[in-house]
Amino acid sequence: PFTKHKLNIMAVLIIGAALLLSCDKKKEEMEDLQIKDLPTLSARNFETMYSDSGKVTMIVRSPLFNQYNRVKEPYSEFPEGIKVLFYNKKDAPQARVSSQFARYTEKQKLWELRDSVVAINENGDILETELLYWDEEKDKIYSDRFVQITSKEQIIRGTGFESDSRLEKRKIRNVTATIYLDEQKVNPGN
Repeated sequence: PFTKHKLNIMAVLIIGAALLLSCDKKKEEMEDLQIKDLPTLSARNFETMYSDSGKVTMIVRSPLFNQYNRVKEPYSEFPEGIKVLFYNKKDAPQARVSSQFARYTEKQKLWELRDSVVAINENGDILETELLYWDEEKDKIYSDRFVQITSKEQIIRGTGFESDSRLEKRKIRNVTATIYLDEQKVNPGN
């Protein structure tokens, strides 16, 4: 026969077991959430080279590289900035791009560069903006922010930009200024 004392002990044991089981479940869920927020791979003073037929085509450098593979859409992040040098069968880089922050979404093959973005193409044309996207599959770069393009002949400023990745077929949507650097072209009579 059960006594009142035995019933109380049993009740305490059942309640204690239930509490322990629920705590374990919450602890598991919290650990799982914390792990998802951490990078799968992290590297300091990161540098990697890409090559084609033994020739270097691109060098990527960053003070900090984080890769996230445990999320729905895996991505890589460069929270302390990035510098990329592009080579075209020559020993010296022909083009370069840098920014204070970068993110690469693997599934979309999309680069997002933010904060002090500077891109220089093979001709020496300089693109400056605060936000730039590069769609690798479409070979297209674009921005909806203020941009400035400086070439040997002129400086063009505007808002909204689209181009191929070499900055050759470019279009600024809302041009706010065009400054000619060669006075002879503006005033040929002087």
